[in-house]
This record gives sequence, C-alpha cells and structure tokens, in this order.
Amino acid sequence: MTETILANATLVLPEETLRGHLRMQDGAIADIGEGTNIPAGAIDCGGDLLMPGLVELHTDNLERHIQPRPKVGWPHQAAIVAHDAELASVGITTVFDALRVGSVVSNGKLGYDEYARALAEEVLDLRAQGAMRISHRLHLRAEVCSETLIAELEKFGPEDRVGIVSLMDHTPGQRQFSDLTQLRNYVRGKHGLSEAEFEMHVANQQALSARVRSIHEAAAVAAARRYGAVLASHDDTTPEQVITSRRHGVRFAEFPTTEAAALTCHGQGIAVMMGAPNLIRGGSHSGNVAAQALAEAGLLDILSSDYVPSALLSGALMLGDLWGDMARGIATVTAAPAAATGLEDRGRLVPGLRADVIRVARVGAAGAVRGVWVAGQRVG
Repeated sequence: MTETILANATLVLPEETLRGHLRMQDGAIADIGEGTNIPAGAIDCGGDLLMPGLVELHTDNLERHIQPRPKVGWPHQAAIVAHDAELASVGITTVFDALRVGSVVSNGKLGYDEYARALAEEVLDLRAQGAMRISHRLHLRAEVCSETLIAELEKFGPEDRVGIVSLMDHTPGQRQFSDLTQLRNYVRGKHGLSEAEFEMHVANQQALSARVRSIHEAAAVAAARRYGAVLASHDDTTPEQVITSRRHGVRFAEFPTTEAAALTCHGQGIAVMMGAPNLIRGGSHSGNVAAQALAEAGLLDILSSDYVPSALLSGALMLGDLWGDMARGIATVTAAPAAATGLEDRGRLVPGLRADVIRVARVGAAGAVRGVWVAGQRVG
C-alpha cells in the first residue's frame, strides 16, 4: 500500500477552501481533514494551494511540438514525450490531445494533408508503453469544410480513447472567419497570396462547404456516437447556430464568438468554454467576445489553455480572484471540464476519487506548481 500525506495546505474543495491535509493511498484520495497539524511523514505544504489536477479539453500544444516552426518537422516520439512533460509541469494531469481530421488535398499551397490517425497511433503506443506522465485522451477536431473528413473518421473506433469530437467549420465568411478582412490579413500574410489568389481561395472553400457541410456534420455526429465520445461545437456565433448544436447533441461549446451565442448556450444547457489566453490578455486576438466579459456575465463555465499550456492555471486563479471565489475559479479547469466529458472519477478533491492532485504556490496573481501527483504517484 502506497500512501502520501500532504498537510498544512489550503485545500481547494468543490465549494470552499480550507486549511487542512489530504491523504492519498493506492491511487485514490483516502481522506481529507481540517487543521494545520502535520502528521509524521507528511509533506508540509506551508499553506500552498492543494487542488485537483487540471483537465485540458482543447490544446494545440502537441502540434506545436510536432512542428516547432513552419515547415519544420520534429521526431514524433520525442515531441509527444516533451508535450506530455510540459503539461505535467504546469499542473495538467488529464489532456484531450486535439487532432484535426478532414483535409484539403486539392488546393495547391493552401491545402493540408491528413495526419491524425498516424499521430494518434504514436500517442496511444507511448501511453501503452508507460512513457507518459499524465492521462491522455483524443479530441478529434472534425473539419466540416474539407475533402476527406468521412474517410478519416472511419479510421478511428471505440478502442481509440476518443473522448471528444468537435464540429469545426472554417468556411470563409462563417463563425471564426466571419470577418473576411481579418481572414485576408491572416491568409495573405502567412502564405504570401495575391488578392486574386485570396479571392479564389475563398470561392473554392465556400463552394466546397456548400457541397459537403450537411453531409460532414452528420458524419461527425454519427462518429462521436460510435466512439462513445462527447460532442462539442466550435466558434458558435449566432443563436441559430447554437440551436443547431443542441439538436446535434453538443455538450459544450468551444470559444463562442459572441455574447449572444454564449447566452443561448446557457439557455440550451450547453456549457461554455473559453480560452485562457483570451482572459489573460484582456481580449480575443481575432476580435471576438472577451472571455472576461462572459465571466462577468456569468456565462463562462470552462477554460482551455488553447495554445499556451501554462495559461490554464493562471486563468483559473484569475477567475478565482475576479469572482472572489477560488473554488469556483478552479472548478473551471477541474470539475467542470471533467463533468463535461463524463470523467466522474476526477476533477474534485473528494475521498474515493482518483488522486490527481497539484500543489500550487501563489506568485503575485499567478501560480507556481510545486508538486504534481497522478493517480497518487508523483510525476512533477
């Protein structure tokens, strides 16, 4: 029997914070007690925060490790292990690695190839070998405006730990790319297109979307059911889009772009997830609704680190300070994402649940991770 006691800590419980201790035994939280006493053999946390391990639902971090610079590939096994270690170092103990499914192979220099099945295989193989520090699941980002979505979805099954399928639609003029001026600046700047080439790209993608949108949406919804995965929407902009999401069975909305969409999500029982970088930076880098505005309106339920892993903890602490309720702030990166994806065994400091626990010292408005335990084993 393995046992670890963390004492003299500020425990972030589901509804409150209190000074006390937590005992982990055989991978689970055995008991929680109040007080500042330090039992023999316990780790003295000196008042540091003790909270559940963070649960990340949408991160582009693996892709960043695979391709650290544009057109620069990196050995996949080394990249995956480095990605895993980075997440552990910032307190993330469960991650849904986001992989795009659906490619465009006939659009010249603006096309992009399939990669998800092969990369997923490598992630799952490393997990089976015990090479990972934290718990990994898959998040398939189903690109509706693509040419190969159905064929790529068919390459996954219930055995692949696919926990989330999100409905992505990057059609020019829709959702995230509603503002063609911003899209023009991004695409022309990144790919060096002329104005005529940009306009041709927009026309091609809009025509493709018109042909396949309804077919691809139905295929992604059916695939999520086949995998036993939770369905998410992405970049809902209008109330009508949210109603469609609800009809599909969406459980949470990733990064709604307007307050009207977020408000409709709550009315439809759909949890709202926003990016921690949006919150920390004070606004969306693409001109969409600010996460803080949704937080102040009571419309923010879940945070994602998106493209900055360390932002997950910092954003949750920021919300705790903003709301004057640290338990509520931390729940946006622990209990809420766990509940949204059906992970009932983690995300809360409750006896009997999995002992995914992190120790955090406040450093100004931010936090420094001083210890990470996954299923009771220290990994950082």
